[in-house]
Amino acid sequence: MFSGMQVAALRLKPGEDLRRSLERFVKDHSLEAACVVTCVGSLRRVVLRLANQSEGTVYEGHFEIVSLVGVMSCHGSHYHLAIGDRTGQTFGGHLLEGCTIYTTAEIVIGILSDLRFRREFDPESGYRELAIEEF
Repeated sequence: MFSGMQVAALRLKPGEDLRRSLERFVKDHSLEAACVVTCVGSLRRVVLRLANQSEGTVYEGHFEIVSLVGVMSCHGSHYHLAIGDRTGQTFGGHLLEGCTIYTTAEIVIGILSDLRFRREFDPESGYRELAIEEF
């Protein structure tokens, strides 16, 4: 599927919650389908659900955002975050609420105006997975 894309940009400030801020942006703009194009910034608290784990893991300190990717929709979003610590070690997982901005998060979002993203249960994976509709 090919879609036209508009872009929006936002900057989060110290103390803001990364996931909550993204979800607020989605809700405030009634986004049916969007994606994270790029993000740079830093965090002082990180909460990730690591691969094949049922609960989140909390990290405290100072971390660079190495990558943030995701599909966004008012019908459900899905984000992955990779961070680097002060030694350069990089790790990542599912972005959960509780990730607190340290200095900034500069985010560019692509808005796909002729698509709708929804989340539907997939019996094969056992999770709510992406369903794509064209307008």
